[in-house]
Amino acid sequence: MGKGIFHRSELLMGKQVMTSMAEKRVILFGIGGVGSWCAESLIRTGITKLTIVDSDRVCVTNVNRQLMATSRTVGQVKTEALKDRLLEINPGAEITALQKIYSKETSDDFDLDSYDVIIDAIDSLGSKVHLIRRATETDALFVSSMGAALKVDPTRVRVDTFWKVKGCPLARKIRKMVRKVGEPSRDFLCVYSDELLENAGADATCGTEKCLCPKAENGPGDPDLVNHEWCSLKAAINGSLAHITGIFGMTLAGLVIQKIKEEGA
Repeated sequence: MGKGIFHRSELLMGKQVMTSMAEKRVILFGIGGVGSWCAESLIRTGITKLTIVDSDRVCVTNVNRQLMATSRTVGQVKTEALKDRLLEINPGAEITALQKIYSKETSDDFDLDSYDVIIDAIDSLGSKVHLIRRATETDALFVSSMGAALKVDPTRVRVDTFWKVKGCPLARKIRKMVRKVGEPSRDFLCVYSDELLENAGADATCGTEKCLCPKAENGPGDPDLVNHEWCSLKAAINGSLAHITGIFGMTLAGLVIQKIKEEGA
């Protein structure tokens, strides 16, 4: 069964590239609307050593755009829910699920120098800036997602190097921040869109007493993260859709796969 799963991939990529892909150690930070689809594409194509990092549990508001978020998985630890999904695709894959927060304080816990590929799909600006700076100090291939919210048009999703991204407010904020704290050690590819719409719906309940994030005195996963949520820390909660976040995630995976193919050709 293992060989059969990747038969169509091998027809296109060749045995040497598939072997190389299976040997790469990949770490993915953030498995929300973008990261979850990225993980799915990587595992379906032939990546077999994947570490997924996220601190959250599945919220009902994730269901519209996150791969592992369904009515059945609401309340589950995101990394565990996605791990289950990925192992259904390839039971032989080595999926390491880390329910952790990446930050300046926790960065040493991840041993980034031990990975061949580092993928950034996190939202927190401070953590994202730190990850960008730290990842670009390694020898790993590094790719990053810019903002995928407030977009509808799939034809406006683009790829460019970090300093050339245009029309993305998140990229502007990150560039401003890194100029203050220290620029990345090298340039890297980003997925972004120059489309920017406005929220048209009702006021968000996120971060208020009406918050829809799963709450409990006890729950699965790390006890310190049972009622953890990011929404109340955000300036605004922006709408986002599965086809856009999916394209972002699949494109990130595509950049990784393309690079491995180029190296193995």
